[in-house]
Amino acid sequence: MGIRLLSENTINQIAAGEVIERPASAVKELVENAIDADAKNINVVMVEGGKKLISVTDDGHGMSPDELTLAVERHATSKLEEDDLSNIQTMGFRGEALPSIASVSRFTFKSRADGSDQAWKISIEGGKKSPVEPTGLDKGSHVEIRDLFYSTPARLKFLKTDRTEISQATDVIKRLSMANPDIAFSLYDNERRVFQVSSAQGDLLDSRLRRLGAILGAEFTENALAINAERENMTLRGFAGLPTYNRGNAQHQYLFVNGRPVKDKLLTGAVRGAYMDFLARNRHPVLALFLEVPTDMVDVNVHPAKAEVRFRESGVVRGLIVGALRHALAEAGHRASTSVSNAALGAFNANTVPTMPYHSGRQQNFHMPSDRPSSGVAEVSQNYHAPLSEPGQSFTPPMGRNEELESDSTVSIPIQEDLSEFPLGAARGQLHETYIVSQTENGIIIVDQHAAHERLVYERMKKHIEGGNVPRQVLLLPEVVELEQSAVDRLLTRQEELGNLGLMFEAFGDDAIVVREFPALLGDTDIKGLIKDLADELAELNQALSLKEKLEEVCSTMACHGSVRAGKRMTTAEMNALLREMEATPHSGQCNHGRPTYVELKLGDVERLFGRR
Repeated sequence: MGIRLLSENTINQIAAGEVIERPASAVKELVENAIDADAKNINVVMVEGGKKLISVTDDGHGMSPDELTLAVERHATSKLEEDDLSNIQTMGFRGEALPSIASVSRFTFKSRADGSDQAWKISIEGGKKSPVEPTGLDKGSHVEIRDLFYSTPARLKFLKTDRTEISQATDVIKRLSMANPDIAFSLYDNERRVFQVSSAQGDLLDSRLRRLGAILGAEFTENALAINAERENMTLRGFAGLPTYNRGNAQHQYLFVNGRPVKDKLLTGAVRGAYMDFLARNRHPVLALFLEVPTDMVDVNVHPAKAEVRFRESGVVRGLIVGALRHALAEAGHRASTSVSNAALGAFNANTVPTMPYHSGRQQNFHMPSDRPSSGVAEVSQNYHAPLSEPGQSFTPPMGRNEELESDSTVSIPIQEDLSEFPLGAARGQLHETYIVSQTENGIIIVDQHAAHERLVYERMKKHIEGGNVPRQVLLLPEVVELEQSAVDRLLTRQEELGNLGLMFEAFGDDAIVVREFPALLGDTDIKGLIKDLADELAELNQALSLKEKLEEVCSTMACHGSVRAGKRMTTAEMNALLREMEATPHSGQCNHGRPTYVELKLGDVERLFGRR
């Protein structure tokens, strides 16, 4: 068979295979065209998941008859000035979308240019164009796509259910609406409204937050941190959720480059790196970030679908994202998400709250069982009137500590000031030697003492490591830890790096090591348990990575062993000192695994639990 040129319609169908993967792809291309036309209202209707009908109506600038004819020609565009692919200012620019869609559907395009007293229509079916003819349309453009993929049945078979295809289109429109808060969007599944947002007015940052709240819910706005950073002509703006406001997958991460929704490994990797210190590996933050980059520093022409981008200075972009997110998280201080409190309230329901008999006119007496020691509030009440520590005294956990380190936690406790004025309030008791209960001006706070102190120890340890000075404590009797030979080998491979973290050890035969010094921050810790946990941690690390790169896992393991354990009784002064240090320590609202360190209940919430409201 000799070589021959493909027909124009076949070429368009091949292009359609790259550009139009499913109905949502067609919706994306048409809505982007409407955005480029400066539309302020965009309405999308889909029938049978878009297979039977997709219509997109906008109130943009519209087109003249000549422009309408050119618009459906392959590689004809009004958006790429002087054929300069390094200076792309619009959403669409390749000139492939309309002819590709028209080649695999029954296609009708109506448009009315600004200032014109007449609208025009062009139709295409099976690659054959009809002449442009007058039609009725008030303003802007209206595109109808009927029987998508009717000419390519193989592609039609690979489409999912109508519900799935509508869901994909909804995600597309949500992302585009996030980037364009000044535009009103609506999506209908036949006559059922699936999605609708009105245009948001005012400052871009405020309008964007209102738009994000309308899409992601009010809970996101309550737990979002504003992001605003610049570096080398690049700007990053948007909103990122607190670490305690997280999800089980990364689908709630919305990333944009120059207003274009993208799914880029560099950007998602930077987000993961910024939150790595605060979330467990299977949890993901919720955020929407908008990166503005000079057009000559980013290539959006990597793929016809334009969902991937390539940066000239990828290291600068990653540094900007990681730095901006970590700065915002540090500024949040001890703040935890409101969803933690909501989840706590949701745990109380009619099935879990016990009912108590009502005895009119006499008091009901309750007795603790005599066969086990009492614990909780009743015991702590004996300590409640203990005097607070002297001014300037910092939190001293109830275990051995190196005195040199006490200067790290220099959070003074005023002796006369009402502690309920502080954000985390005044300690009122300890439940089951595990939870600290404090009183604020308008509610109560319950603190997990181990999780909270684990974060405090971790932050202090990081501070020492960054300063190149990790104080060590010498063991009077070196600790011998027996391990499997493979575990010993892993530890010896990282011996120098662990030494820089304050842990000094050496081989002791083939199946044991001897520990001579350990980080003084850990106090009276379980050395054997720490070494075994570290050996397990190293087994999961890539041997090509340094411990400095995986600092959070190693330090988190150490901090866990050096924290106030659940079951340790604390005095009122110690509990208050812990609360004050939490207030002064960044990221103390969540432990090293992303779980909340405290739950706050407003007085009104407590009153509702008891039916007082």
